[in-house]
Amino acid sequence: MLPRVLIVDNAVHRFLFKPAWHWKAHLRGVQTRTVNVPSGAAIPPLDRFTHVLLTGSEASILEPRPWFAAEAELIRDAVNRDVPILGSCFGHQMLVRALSGPEYLRRSDPPEVGWARIEMTGTDELFDGLPNPWSTFVYHFDEAADPPEPWRKLGRTRYCNTHVLRYSDSPIWGIQAHPEISSRKAKLLLRFTLLFGHKPVRHILHALRNAPPRNDVADTVLRRFLGV
Repeated sequence: MLPRVLIVDNAVHRFLFKPAWHWKAHLRGVQTRTVNVPSGAAIPPLDRFTHVLLTGSEASILEPRPWFAAEAELIRDAVNRDVPILGSCFGHQMLVRALSGPEYLRRSDPPEVGWARIEMTGTDELFDGLPNPWSTFVYHFDEAADPPEPWRKLGRTRYCNTHVLRYSDSPIWGIQAHPEISSRKAKLLLRFTLLFGHKPVRHILHALRNAPPRNDVADTVLRRFLGV
């Protein structure tokens, strides 16, 4: 069966922040449908899809909003149906919230802004064979914190030990980073953030000075995810 991907777009200001656009750049030729959950849009039936992607968001996972419940219900439904899920950043955190509870989420200390090196500490079909560590774009102020079994920690950075998670051996993965955002697009995003006066300026300037020429694991990870 050809993959049909439901992209759960968690952008609050969807005309300014377009996380689904970054994922679609890696999904050319794949049938996708995007639903913006924060807007209250109806979530289509899961039986129409083979895979689910959960995007990042400007929302904080620690400040509950009414639409959180709808997305959590979607996640639990997908798990019950054995539909593969991959969440990034906010989507990664929402997986933990939906399946284990909000008590396993916290503020990041410090926040990670810019590029980080992901050290893989466990083997997994989505990530085996990648450079270890691998570099990717990060931008988060919240994070998952030691979620209980059956979660398995697969990757960490210097400041966050739950950067890559898998829910037991189920096809459910969370990545705190943004591997879908290329270095070029990440630099544009950071400059855009500075233009609008958002914080943290010091972190963003440091990130721009130390941006790698490329970070390109997303195609490999997505190809393997769609093969599950």
